[in-house]
Amino acid sequence: MAQLWGGRFTKETDKLVYNFNASINFDKKFYKQDMEGSIAHVKMLAAVGILTEEEKDQIITGIEGILRDVENGSLIITEEYEDIHSFVEAVLTERIGDVGKKLHTGRSRNDQVALDMKLYTRQELLSIRELVLELIKTCQILMEENIHTVMPGFTHLQKAQPLTLSHHVGAYMEMFKRDYSRLSDIYDRMNYCPLGSGALAGTTYPLDREMTAELLDFYGPTLNSMDSVSDRDYVIELLSALSTIMMHLSRFCEEIILWNSNEYRFIEIDDAYSTGSSIMPQKKNPDIAELIRGKTGRVYAALTSILTTMKGIPLAYNKDMQEDKELTFDAYDTVKGCLALFNGMLKTITFHKDIMEQSAKHGFTNATDAADYLVNHGVPFRDAHGIVGRLVLYCIDKGIALDDMSLEEYKAISPVFENDIYEAIDVHTCVDKRNTIGAPGPKAMEQVIAINKKWIEEHEE
Repeated sequence: MAQLWGGRFTKETDKLVYNFNASINFDKKFYKQDMEGSIAHVKMLAAVGILTEEEKDQIITGIEGILRDVENGSLIITEEYEDIHSFVEAVLTERIGDVGKKLHTGRSRNDQVALDMKLYTRQELLSIRELVLELIKTCQILMEENIHTVMPGFTHLQKAQPLTLSHHVGAYMEMFKRDYSRLSDIYDRMNYCPLGSGALAGTTYPLDREMTAELLDFYGPTLNSMDSVSDRDYVIELLSALSTIMMHLSRFCEEIILWNSNEYRFIEIDDAYSTGSSIMPQKKNPDIAELIRGKTGRVYAALTSILTTMKGIPLAYNKDMQEDKELTFDAYDTVKGCLALFNGMLKTITFHKDIMEQSAKHGFTNATDAADYLVNHGVPFRDAHGIVGRLVLYCIDKGIALDDMSLEEYKAISPVFENDIYEAIDVHTCVDKRNTIGAPGPKAMEQVIAINKKWIEEHEE
């Protein structure tokens, strides 16, 4: 059992206790970050005179060799070691001798693991943010291609008013832009280096924390050693942002599942993102969309877990905080996989534009426009609302749409109607005249698409 402590103890740790306490099975995931932090730490120790240049070079060469051997598979991280820190130090000492024991000078596992977790989380955040940006680009393409693709808009899952596919996708575009912004905000708050905080009260060594922070591409060092080793706010913030991303993906997946159903037939999901049935040969199931929807709960669970773990911990570091990793790592991987799969699925969906338009025409989505027609001809809105309600009842009774009524039928309910009612309730006209910013009209959508294009260009830089 390779440990970084033991002098205070008179007998070995019970094997069950050791296994329960060990974290090597999951913190080996950030072996690269641990070695990256160690190299920066050693460079700083040499710069302030705690290590000689020769010792620095020996240690760095040794760590680089360990990293190379782990990555090429010739060195395996095993359960023999309590955690990733003891693995690196033990192997380093085996390879370069006693000088390897100087690696840990001026730091604690508390600030070391805080650094590793922050470096790993920062890397994952940037990867996830890039995937969100790729999804935003896909949404932008769909918006550009479907400015005139009419479909019904829904409230309460009932047809409400006509709009366009461009506008519908644009709603998710705004969600994903906010997701991107949240990730950027978290990056700016978390990007400060905890290394040099020691166990909780700093160290008596003359460390140059600004140098360490610069070497690791942080904005600067953290300003309170107790907070530095016990802070997991950035994990909580990121898991919260990831939960929101998954909620947005899940909502979109729910609509894709509905649109793909035999009842809607708005879309066809590509074969590459569908599965079949083991017994029903006709089935083509939207399993990827359903799995993404299902995995949302998995990410929520990680957020709930870390919030529950952290809620009762006094300052500073406590062993409870070892529970910040397994579900968090799983959540990072889950979100990355879901974003990549969803983007691929969305890119390859076939939209049945004729069916979408017919659905908009036969769900009284133009009823509000019929009421607006009456208002524009001098009828008070509340009276217009009642008149159109009677029109809808009439159509339901006859099994027809508003577009199918004759002028005589219109006039029988209100003499205000004239031939121009048909143009007023045409679904394309209904959409086209909605051109205030944020509405689905083509002029409004072109303006939004131009704004989004500029946003994408700015965030690609």
